[in-house]
Amino acid sequence: MSNLARAIGSTIRRSGRAAARGLALASLLLLVALSPRPAEAVTIERVVSPGGIEAWLVQSDTVPLIAMRFAFLGGSAQDPAGKQGLSYFLSGMLDEGAGDLKSVDFQERMEELAVKLDFDATRDIFYGSLQTLTKNQDEAAELLRLALTEPRFDEDAVERIRKQIVASLKIEANDARKVAARQWYKLAFANHPYARPVKGTLETVRGIAGADLRAYTKRVMARDTLKVGVVGDIDAKTLGTLLDKIFGGLPAKGDLKPVEEARTAAGPRREVVQMNVPQSVAQFGHSGIKRKDEDFVPAYVLNYILGGGGFNSRLTEQVREKRGLAYSVYSYLSPYRHGAVYIGSVATENKSVGKSLEVIQGELKRMAEKGPTAEELQNAKQYLTGSYALRFDTSSKIAGQLLGIQLEDLGIDYIDRRNGLIEAVTLDDIRRVAKRLLDADALLVTIVGKPEGLEAKPAGG
Repeated sequence: MSNLARAIGSTIRRSGRAAARGLALASLLLLVALSPRPAEAVTIERVVSPGGIEAWLVQSDTVPLIAMRFAFLGGSAQDPAGKQGLSYFLSGMLDEGAGDLKSVDFQERMEELAVKLDFDATRDIFYGSLQTLTKNQDEAAELLRLALTEPRFDEDAVERIRKQIVASLKIEANDARKVAARQWYKLAFANHPYARPVKGTLETVRGIAGADLRAYTKRVMARDTLKVGVVGDIDAKTLGTLLDKIFGGLPAKGDLKPVEEARTAAGPRREVVQMNVPQSVAQFGHSGIKRKDEDFVPAYVLNYILGGGGFNSRLTEQVREKRGLAYSVYSYLSPYRHGAVYIGSVATENKSVGKSLEVIQGELKRMAEKGPTAEELQNAKQYLTGSYALRFDTSSKIAGQLLGIQLEDLGIDYIDRRNGLIEAVTLDDIRRVAKRLLDADALLVTIVGKPEGLEAKPAGG
C-alpha cells in the first residue's frame, strides 16, 4: 500500500476508537505523506522557549504543516494499585472536552481546523501528538493546551470511553496472541508494575472515575519529564512561543512514584492457557538487554539475523520454510526504563506447537554457541542501514524519531552516528553478545490454545 493510501486510511483512526475527521483532516494527512525527508538530510535544532521548555526541531517549509510528538515519563507503571489501565483510559479522554468545550464541541473544533490530536500510554511513557496546518498553529496550540491543563472528564464522556475499553478487553480475551502476551508478562514480572496489562482488566477499568483521571494527570504531566520533537513549517522563535503556550501551565515537577528495577523470572517455565481454537499461539523469552547497554546495538543486529528479519531470519527459515510448521514466527528486543526482555512468538497448529518450540530452542542454542556467519552479518548490516531512511519518510515519523532519541538519551547527533554503530559490529561482538543474551534452557513460555502433548511446566521443571 502506498504512503498516500495509508494516509487516507489513517484518517479514520483515533486514540481509543475510530471516527471520521472529515475531508480537511484527510488533506492534512496527505500533506504528511507527501513530505518525505531522508535521514541524512535531517538537521536538528535544539530550541529552548523563553520559559525554559526544550524541544528538538527539524524545519521544513515543503508543505504548510507542523507535526509535534511529545511525551511524559509515566505510563502504566504509574497506575495506582487496583486502577490498572488508568493511563490508557486517560489517553482516550484528553480530547473528550476541555475548558469550556464539551466533547462534541471540542471534536467539531478540531475538525474545523483540520487538527489531529492523539494520545497513548505504554508501560513507561505517556505519549501525545499534534498535527496541524501552519496557518492554524495558534488555535491548534490552544486546543492542546486545554486538553493537557483543563480536561473536563465529563461523566458521559467517561462512561462512553469506559464502554469502548471494556468492549476492547472482551474482544482481546478471545484473541490467543493477546492472551499469550498478557500471560507472559505476568509470568515474567510477577508483582512488578510491568506485569500489569497496560489496558487494565474488566474489573479495574470499571472502577476508574473522573477523579482518578484528574489525579493521574496532575501527578504525571509535568515539565520536568517532558520531551518534545517538532517537524515542519515553523521557526525556532515561533516554536518557543508555542511551547510556552501549550506546556507552560503544567506543573514544574511531577509526583512520580519510584519504580523498582524489574527482575525477569528465571526459567525454564511453561504456562498453558486452554482456548478452543484450531491454532495455538506461543510466546517465549527471557531477560534482555537495556537500550543504554553497550551491547544493545550488537544484540539488535543479532536479533535481526535470528528472528527479527522476517523471511531473512533463521527462525523463519527453519520453522516455516524448511519444515512448514508455522506461518508466523519472530523475535524482538523489548527494553524498558526499569528492565529489558527478549521475546519471540510463534503461531501454529495445535499438533505442531511442541515441534515448533523444539526447533526454536535448537536455533537459539546454535546461535548462542556459534553465532551467525559472516554473510548473515553483512546482509543484516546492509538491510538495517539501508532501511533506516524509511523511518524519516513523513513529518510525523521524523518527529517520532526525535522524541524517541530524546527519551533514550542517545544524543542529538544519534541520527548521524546510528548507521556507523551498526557497521562497526563485528562477528566477535555478535558471538559474545549471543552467548550473553540467549539462553534456550531458561525460556519462559506461555501457550494459548489446545496444544497437543504439552502441559504447564513449573519453575525449574
